[in-house]
Amino acid sequence: MKILLTNDDGIFSKGLIILEKYLRKIAQVYVVVPETEKSAVSHSINLLNPIRVRKINMNDFFYYIVSGTPVDCVKIGIKELIKEKIDMVISGINLGPNLGMDILYSGTVSAACEGAILGIPSISISIAGYRNFNFELSAKISLKIIEKIKSIKFPKDTILNINIPNRKINEIRGIKITYQSESRFNEEYEKRTDPRGNIYFWLKGSFKEIRNEKESDVDAVKNGYVSITPLQLNLTNYYFLNQMKLKKFEKIRLK
Repeated sequence: MKILLTNDDGIFSKGLIILEKYLRKIAQVYVVVPETEKSAVSHSINLLNPIRVRKINMNDFFYYIVSGTPVDCVKIGIKELIKEKIDMVISGINLGPNLGMDILYSGTVSAACEGAILGIPSISISIAGYRNFNFELSAKISLKIIEKIKSIKFPKDTILNINIPNRKINEIRGIKITYQSESRFNEEYEKRTDPRGNIYFWLKGSFKEIRNEKESDVDAVKNGYVSITPLQLNLTNYYFLNQMKLKKFEKIRLK
């Protein structure tokens, strides 16, 4: 099995280094990562700047360091850097959760989405916490899930988004197959003035959880379960599409 491993936290992310160590037990691993942190860049790619690549030796393995986004890493890794056929793209372990509507901003999830676009089974992995990350346990759990994933066939244009509670092993209650919550951040901007009198803003806010979303990704992690959510790339709202057809939008006269 050949795996392309990437992330949005950069080359020195402890989550990536530990996950790589465990993945090498079951696969040949190719690491292609951004040279700096690229959190919340979503599915952005470089169009206006060249993408520079360095190959370095770290921990007796070669890493490709890319001057781009997580999606750039997957694209150039598959198309140019790795000559072998890749069986799976794995993005993670991300420092912090990727749950609810937050996944739309996530560079970690978007890297997995790019793998799916290229026709490769892909997963994103995040540790649902904000400090004192238990990466060793998260990597062990990830490995067990990946071994199971090898036995299933991914539908077209689909990824699996995994969130692991940042808890001790005896505090994790199991695994839940979940749907994406509608929970999201209630965002605000704090207005400030710099020493030269110029106004600037800092984004801040708090996570607004939607209550009574049983079996959602947010609900599962909150209750101590590992969440696995199948996500598809097709964003079409077919119900609304049919409603617009019924309302005869296609009969609007344009002349």
